[in-house]
Amino acid sequence: MNKLRQIWSDLRSSFWFMPSLLVAGSIVFAAALIEVDSAGSAQWMNQWPRLFGTGAEGARQMLATLAGSMMTVMGITFSMTLLALALASSQYTSRILRNFMRSRVTQVTLGIFAGIFVYCLIVLRTIRGGETEFVPGLAVFFAFILALGGVVVLIYFIHHIASSIQASNIIASVAQETIVSIDRLFPEKPGHGSEDDEGQDQDQELRSLDERTWYAVPAEVSGYIQSVDNGALLRLARGGKTIVTMEHGVGAFVVQNTALASLALTYPPDQKTISALNGAYSISRHRTIEEDPAFGIRQIVDIALKALSPGVNDTSTAVMCVDHLSSILARLACRPFPLSHCYEGETLRVIAIVPTFEDLLAEAFDQIRGSTAGNVAVMARMLGALHAIGSLTTDQRRRQALHEQVQWIAELADRTIESTHDRARIERRLMEVREALEAGPALRAGEGEAQAHVDQREHT
Repeated sequence: MNKLRQIWSDLRSSFWFMPSLLVAGSIVFAAALIEVDSAGSAQWMNQWPRLFGTGAEGARQMLATLAGSMMTVMGITFSMTLLALALASSQYTSRILRNFMRSRVTQVTLGIFAGIFVYCLIVLRTIRGGETEFVPGLAVFFAFILALGGVVVLIYFIHHIASSIQASNIIASVAQETIVSIDRLFPEKPGHGSEDDEGQDQDQELRSLDERTWYAVPAEVSGYIQSVDNGALLRLARGGKTIVTMEHGVGAFVVQNTALASLALTYPPDQKTISALNGAYSISRHRTIEEDPAFGIRQIVDIALKALSPGVNDTSTAVMCVDHLSSILARLACRPFPLSHCYEGETLRVIAIVPTFEDLLAEAFDQIRGSTAGNVAVMARMLGALHAIGSLTTDQRRRQALHEQVQWIAELADRTIESTHDRARIERRLMEVREALEAGPALRAGEGEAQAHVDQREHT
């Protein structure tokens, strides 16, 4: 299943799969219309000479013109796409290029133009002149309709490219994809217990794990772990009556022939077991967001770091990144995270490496905070983000992590802000956030709205 998921993800992000499907569809469509024409449909088409009355020479010229035009338009489309990729890579981060390549609009546009070109070629070769003249009037008519549709697609594609390279759209697109991944991986469960509860009664069992003999299972390839089939790991542990311990989590890079996981066995694992365990992992040359929301956070952080670099100095883009990071973490603030210990009944089977709220919070804000020395606008926005996230959770461990982030921002502000006015502004903001986090319960709706207005005034 992991292999199929990886293949499908690679196909979705390729520039050839969708266009190939559309080209194949155009071939079938052209062949079907030619068969209709050759089956004796000339009688009813003769009733509409202005639509279907094109002669052999006129049909050839029109189809040749359309085919040549489509090839020219395809060249323009490829050039615009490559220009957008180059601009996005240099201005934001190369990690978002895969998002551009996954764009259905770009893939379908290329496929439509290539499909119209192939359609015209197929219809063109069936036209015969002379005594046995044959002109597939219906197919020629639809070539004209497809050409008109191609003009509409080109205009929309130009609009799409102009919109897609805007910073706000890029950041919002990555954030939305990350939120979709979060909703799938961390479903909301009312009345759930915190992941902090795990392990309270397991100390004795965990100490007993040190007494076992562990054998490392080497990775067969090098790359990033895109996903892990936990069901396959559970079945492997059940079949071998053992415990599987993951050495690397989703999103981590693993080196070939180094430990991918460890098994508690009385003898070294055989090759079948090693292959089965490797088969539970999907490893590729790049990370994906589908099973790794931390990668979505990483992309937005990279955009913020580029915006805060001395050569760019784009505070507005950095503020937008912080806003969208706050929406992602707010989605996680009140949701349960997967437990690292998987049991079958009362028997421990799998010890996994799973993300935690604290890890994702640090991933989102640590590096941005390090690049905001003296930048009052970004610091204030980060405090507003921590305030909003804290209003959505009563979990003490998560609120403590938010407290630590606030403290680190306070230390940074104390070291880098020289203006008395700006320092007083940040100190007032710090006091508000600290009081809110120490209050315990989530903010009431009215208070949350008032805080949002305060944040908006500070931003503007």
